[in-house]
Amino acid sequence: MVFSSLTFLCVFLPVILILDRVLPGVKTKNVLLLLASIVFYAYGEPFCVFIMLGSCLLNYTWALFIGKCLDKEKKGLAKLVVAVSVLQNLAVLGVYKYADFAISQINLIPGVTIKPTGIVMPIGISFFTFQAMSYVIDVYRKDCKVQKNPFNVMLYVSFFPQLVAGPIVKYHDIELEITNRKETPEETAKGIRRFICGLAKKVFIANYVAVIADKLFGANPTQIGALSAWVGAIAYMLQIYFDFSAYSDMAVGLGLMFGFHFKENFNYPYISTSIREFWRRWHISLSTWFKEYLYIPLGGNRKGKVRTVINKFIVFLATGIWHGANWTFIFWGLYHGVFQMIEEFFRSVTGKDKKDTDAKPNLIVKCLGHIYAVLVVMVGFVFFRADTLSQGFFWVKKMFAGPFMATTATAVWNELLLLPLMSPLNICVLIAGIVLSAPVKEKLQKYSVLDKIAWVVTPILLVLCIMNLAGGTYNPFIYFRF
Repeated sequence: MVFSSLTFLCVFLPVILILDRVLPGVKTKNVLLLLASIVFYAYGEPFCVFIMLGSCLLNYTWALFIGKCLDKEKKGLAKLVVAVSVLQNLAVLGVYKYADFAISQINLIPGVTIKPTGIVMPIGISFFTFQAMSYVIDVYRKDCKVQKNPFNVMLYVSFFPQLVAGPIVKYHDIELEITNRKETPEETAKGIRRFICGLAKKVFIANYVAVIADKLFGANPTQIGALSAWVGAIAYMLQIYFDFSAYSDMAVGLGLMFGFHFKENFNYPYISTSIREFWRRWHISLSTWFKEYLYIPLGGNRKGKVRTVINKFIVFLATGIWHGANWTFIFWGLYHGVFQMIEEFFRSVTGKDKKDTDAKPNLIVKCLGHIYAVLVVMVGFVFFRADTLSQGFFWVKKMFAGPFMATTATAVWNELLLLPLMSPLNICVLIAGIVLSAPVKEKLQKYSVLDKIAWVVTPILLVLCIMNLAGGTYNPFIYFRF
């Protein structure tokens, strides 16, 4: 079940929201939300729900054992249990997500033939595994108290707004709200508006640019010219941002409806002036997770410039692997790691340190930095979207060398596929996507009249979204694959 489906919008959400308001007490509401979350997940993957619940119970047990070890001041044993729990979680993730990929690579060795497992990867396994791991680690670090009630841990991991595509929520961020939260009309209204805005981003921008991106990236290479390559890259760049940020908006909005406050997952990443800044704005919950549970334990920036660069490189390699079992994702992670190293080296050479990181650059430097960041991110997303590395390199070659390699006749022929995709509607959507990638809303919020207009616009948006979805429009969610 997805948020942008009529089943969710017209049946699941209204029923759960009404029952939540009717039922008395937080404990009763928690039972409802846990059952609703299980139904939500099982709706699409009946068998895989047991894997998710098994992960919850295993990590609940690990945390309970660690808590007892710490109470008895057996920190060494607690540390060993944490290590075992992390290995167990990574092993489960490895089997379901990477086993067949590893087998396919081994089968490239002459004379080696291993039958693929054919295991189906549970939706959202990367997200709920990382959440469960962070809970166990936080108990060991004493960042949160061990939870004695297994159903509270299950609710934390399986809560349907963030179950299958994030944001990755840390237990200590909502620890108090699980057992003591308030559901006010103001927060509910705010959550509904946030949800509708996210739904509109998904339905009216992400879904439309997805058609352009998928059509172009799925075409025969002979049909792709320089202009097609650029349009495809821009369309996918917009698709992945509006698709994923829309899901995060809806998750945050749903959380508010039920009294939970999730942290923001995106902060206009496409206005960044460096790759370092981009990762402070893009998929913030994942970046924070890797920072707190991998980068800092590796030593962070406390052991000199060389070690800092190596640690960042490891983090981005892990980020690429986390996203999927394909060399394109690994390359994408390494690619961002390389630019992180280049920027770290540049900062070292130019003498920039923490004291002047907040200094405002002049307009020219800022513009050049923005162009650099957008181009680097765009090229990275080409490989992220490509089915193979060779397709990624072909696409980048077409983007930057295509205009100088094709004859006039060939160039015209190569753009024939693009022409039907450039309808007035699609062009308007592309422009709207580019504009709304900037913090336009924040600029307009100083006008109080807009807040009043929003109360009228959001219901209209909801109706339009439902009408659009009823028409059976293209409606994929990119991050369901991860």
